[in-house]
Amino acid sequence: MASSADVRDELASLADPARAAGTSRFLQMAPGGYGEGDRVIGVSVPDQRKVAGRYWRELSLAETATLLTSGVHEERLTSLFILVRKFAKGDEEERGRVFRMVLANTGHLNNWDLVDSSAPYIVGPWLIDRDRSVLDRLAESSLVWDRRIAVMATFAFIRVGDFHWTFRLSERLLRDPHDLVHKAVGWMLREVGNRDRAAEEEFLARCYRTMPRVMLRYAIEKFEPQRRREYLSGAV
Repeated sequence: MASSADVRDELASLADPARAAGTSRFLQMAPGGYGEGDRVIGVSVPDQRKVAGRYWRELSLAETATLLTSGVHEERLTSLFILVRKFAKGDEEERGRVFRMVLANTGHLNNWDLVDSSAPYIVGPWLIDRDRSVLDRLAESSLVWDRRIAVMATFAFIRVGDFHWTFRLSERLLRDPHDLVHKAVGWMLREVGNRDRAAEEEFLARCYRTMPRVMLRYAIEKFEPQRRREYLSGAV
């Protein structure tokens, strides 16, 4: 049976200090950045996915949880790739255990790549046919990663044509203090618009004047140039 140590050893064998320096800058791990205090060893995302593909069947949930609480960013991200595989292939019981593990460890999903690699593929899909009130709780959290998880989870709903929770959380988070939440909200609104432009514009008609600028820019990114100018100038 594979262990978390096996995954760690394989990731360590793929480490690249030059890549680590670039990733650290990209994910703002320097003092004052949103990723401050995290550590990377410099393993590419494709390599992490390959490692996850080799271990997801053999690694127990307990051993995966050990990686999820690691101080090394790539170990946490690889654990999430493993959990996404386990969730997609598991029965109802295992899917529930994976979902609960993610929610119990949101403090370790402490960068946007960790959130975006898990929330739309575990949290959202589990909640499609269930009580979604946990998303309200996450959206009210003081932890920025919880709030981003709430928004990004709605991607699963959007994919099946259900936009209600995207709009509900977007309106709630209009005055959020963090640009990573603004970007996530704008992105999800854009995804709604990719499927139903009229539905997105109906929401924007109510809210675009009070949106943070980056949220609006993300939301209208796929609009025609003239229509983008109208929104940005407040002329809609």
